[in-house]
Amino acid sequence: MTLLAVERIKLFTTRSPWWCALIALVITIGFSALVVGNSGDEFPATVASTQFGYSFGMAVIMVLAALSVTTEYRFGTIRTTFQAVPHRASALLAKTTVVALLALVIGEISAFGSWAIGTVLKPNADLALDSGADWINVAGVGVVYALAAVIAVAVGILLRHSAGAIALLLIYMLAVESLVRLIPSIGDDIYEWMPFNVANKFLTGSGGANAGRDAAAGAPLSTSPLDQGWALVYFAGVAAVLLIIAISTAKRRDA
Repeated sequence: MTLLAVERIKLFTTRSPWWCALIALVITIGFSALVVGNSGDEFPATVASTQFGYSFGMAVIMVLAALSVTTEYRFGTIRTTFQAVPHRASALLAKTTVVALLALVIGEISAFGSWAIGTVLKPNADLALDSGADWINVAGVGVVYALAAVIAVAVGILLRHSAGAIALLLIYMLAVESLVRLIPSIGDDIYEWMPFNVANKFLTGSGGANAGRDAAAGAPLSTSPLDQGWALVYFAGVAAVLLIIAISTAKRRDA
C-alpha cells in the first residue's frame, strides 16, 4: 500500500495528468454532443452513438500513461525510485496499478458523461440502458481505458523516451491497425486480431438491435471473430504480456 500511495502522490503532483484527464473528458463528451446533436431519422441517436468519441479520449489516456513513466526517466527520478525500492517489479507494478485505476475512473466519467449529455440533447431518443449490451457499451469504456493505460505504461518502460513512446502509441492506434487492412489477401485476416479492433468488439458486440447499437450510428463495428467476453480476455492478455516484457527488460538494464 505504501508503494501505491507514493505512486499516487508522484502522479497527482504533476500537471500533465490533470490536463490529460480534462482533455480526455472534453474530447469524449464533446464528440458525443456533436454526434447525438446532429442525429436524425437517417442516423438515429443510440447508446452506441453517445460513445462515438471514446477512442479519441483513449488516445489522450495513453499519452497520460506513457508520460507517467517516461517523465521519470527523463528527469532521472526513476533512479531514486529504484534505489528506494530495489525490487523494480514492485515499483513498476505499483505505478501501473495507479495509472490504470486513474484511467478506469476517467473512462467511466467520460462514458457516462457522454451518455448523459446524449439524453439531455435527445430526450425522446431510445437511450435507455435496458440491456446487458447497452451497459457494456457504456460501462466497458473504463475497463478498456485501464487496459490501454497498461499497454502505454509498458511501451513507456520499454522506450523510456516521451516523444518516441507517444508517437509510437498514437501512430499505431490511429493509423497502423487500419492500414494493415490494405495488405493484399491477408490484411483483413490480420486486422481481425489487432488489439484495439478486438477491444472495440468487447464494447460494441456484433451490432444490431440485440447488441445495443446500429452499425450506421456509431464507430465502425469490430471485425473480430471473438465474442465480447473473449475479446476482453484477449485485450487484457495483450496488455499483460507487454507489461511482463517491459518489467523484465527494466530489471535487466541500467536505469
